[in-house]
Amino acid sequence: MKGLKETIRAALTKKTVKRKGRRKELMIEEVPPSERLVLFVQFVMVTIAALTTLELAHLIILGTWNNEIFAAITGLVGTITGLLLGAKTQ
Repeated sequence: MKGLKETIRAALTKKTVKRKGRRKELMIEEVPPSERLVLFVQFVMVTIAALTTLELAHLIILGTWNNEIFAAITGLVGTITGLLLGAKTQ
């Protein structure tokens, strides 16, 4: 089973198809993401899990919904989505 870091690295790896040689054989070239980007995405995903746990605890203990925590979760999910889509299309 792959760890979180390897899964993120595989999701952010760019694959391009190029023709090389005299017979124009197809070659798949993989460009791995920077280690900094992988660590940032890993940090944000762990933060989302922590905020979700905090929101659930708030809901169970106090019985009310906390809009500030939900806004933080929504912002982080948007950041991750933008990173994943941006890394794949460049």
